[in-house]
Amino acid sequence: MPISIAGSGTITGISVGGIPDGVVDTDVLAANAVTYAKIGTTEQGQLCKAWVNFNGTGTVAIRASFNVSSITDNGGGDYTVNFTTAFADANYAMTGTASLDGRSETIAITGYTEATRLSGSVRINSRYNNNLVPNGINVDTSTVAVAVFR
Repeated sequence: MPISIAGSGTITGISVGGIPDGVVDTDVLAANAVTYAKIGTTEQGQLCKAWVNFNGTGTVAIRASFNVSSITDNGGGDYTVNFTTAFADANYAMTGTASLDGRSETIAITGYTEATRLSGSVRINSRYNNNLVPNGINVDTSTVAVAVFR
C-alpha cells in the first residue's frame, strides 16, 4: 500500500525494507548527494557550462539562461554573450540557433574571430544566407539560443 505524506514535519515509526527509523537523516543525505565535485572529469566535460535563449530584436532580452549575465547588442544580428562566471580560458565550444518569426529560412549562428571569443564572453552573429544573398548578411532574429561547452 503506498504511503502519502502531505505537509511538513517529522515522520517517525516508519521502516522501509528493514531500515530502522532515524537511519537516513539530513546529514546522510548531504554526505551522499551528487555534487559537481563528486562526478568524474569525463562527466564534468559533458555538461553545458553556459546557455541562453534571448530575443534578438529591438531591445534584446534574455528569456532564460544559465551562467549568462547579459547580452550586448552590437548592431544588426551582432551580439556579445557575457558569462556570469568566466571560463579558465577561451578554449570552449559554442553552438547556437536562431529563427525569424513566421519564416522558414535558415539563420546560422556563428562566432566572429578568435579575438572575440574570450574567457568572459563570446561575440556571435545571426547570419541570413540565401541565393539572393550568397555571402550572407547579419539580421536581428526573434529567437537566439546559444550553448557553450568546456
